[in-house]
Amino acid sequence: MSDMELKRITIRNFKSLYDVSFEPGRVNVFIGANGSGKSSVLEAIGVLSAAMTDRVNATSLQRKGVRLSTSALYKSKFMSIEKESKTVDFSLEWNLNGHNYGYMNHMTVPSDDDAWKYFAESVTCDGAAVYGRSNRSNAPLNNKIGYFTISEALSGADYVYSAKYIGDYGIYQPDTLTLRGTVADPIQTNPIGLNGGRLAEAMQDLIYEEDGDMMFGTMYMEDMLELIDWASEFKVSKPKKTILNPGVPTTQQIIEFRDKYLKDSASFTGYDASEGALYVLFMLSLAMHGKTPKMFAIDSFDHAMNPRLARKVTKEFTNKIIEGNKTVFMTTHNPLVLDGLDLSNDDIRLFTTDRNKHGHVEIRRVQVSEKLLNMDQPLSRLWISGALGGVPELL
Repeated sequence: MSDMELKRITIRNFKSLYDVSFEPGRVNVFIGANGSGKSSVLEAIGVLSAAMTDRVNATSLQRKGVRLSTSALYKSKFMSIEKESKTVDFSLEWNLNGHNYGYMNHMTVPSDDDAWKYFAESVTCDGAAVYGRSNRSNAPLNNKIGYFTISEALSGADYVYSAKYIGDYGIYQPDTLTLRGTVADPIQTNPIGLNGGRLAEAMQDLIYEEDGDMMFGTMYMEDMLELIDWASEFKVSKPKKTILNPGVPTTQQIIEFRDKYLKDSASFTGYDASEGALYVLFMLSLAMHGKTPKMFAIDSFDHAMNPRLARKVTKEFTNKIIEGNKTVFMTTHNPLVLDGLDLSNDDIRLFTTDRNKHGHVEIRRVQVSEKLLNMDQPLSRLWISGALGGVPELL
């Protein structure tokens, strides 16, 4: 099976995304002002994933980390649009094993219950129709279920692989209390949880010894410890009262740290560690673990990391995503994250989101150009100065 490559995503009439289309790479970073539609892009992909491989309702959307809205808020309702569309529309194009595939659907938002209804759905391969249905179809099809994974016409190996790749999509939003193990993760997605509640379990799979060297996934442990510069060691262990107050709620497995400035007897858990260290471990576990989705999103990638750490982790994270042939969509407000992106690599793409005069979100890819190179400034400064777009117009 060759690598799956997403080519284009199109979203229409979903929240503030009235009509947007973009060509993703392996690593896709969205920047923009608050309320400019960054998170809506991640959620639209979540709806598309659910629609293509299952069904769209409150349960399927929650499982993917999509915020639940009222039916009226899912569909675009701009004052500038006189006649509203009846449907919310999604389409996805991808390459796999030398073939060009396409999936399209039109859906109506819930009215009598929480289930979205399929108004039309179709699949193409190399431009030819492979499967299609609409509300005019004669066959007695369930209009609340997607047929990509159950149609006999789509039972080939490429379709099965595509469904797995896209269907496992989730939006990860690590939360400090959940990472510390004191709050249960509401979505216990294997192997790490959407909010990081199973981080210790995931890490245990990644820590091993090879030829006398301690490894963390595909990284040497000493390289990981450079990112957590105060630590001399971290490992996964069972809770014990010598390192964790009995009054602190915990999971069955915990992360244990040693501080290189303290005596060996002064080990402690993630409950007492800096939250930045937990976010570093979460991000790199997500990128390297073999059981995390091949396609996923992270909202607020830079959360809890200081700017220089965010830059360094971004560089390591993007390398591991590309090595693992994964696809990630992520948002950030930290300019230093941009300095960790190698935009000369076409697998790594930066997008700005802005609202036009009608309030519609516009997505624009930022590419390395002669103009940007001549400015001779890091991307972080170019963003802050407004040269890239994706900044609020504040006085």
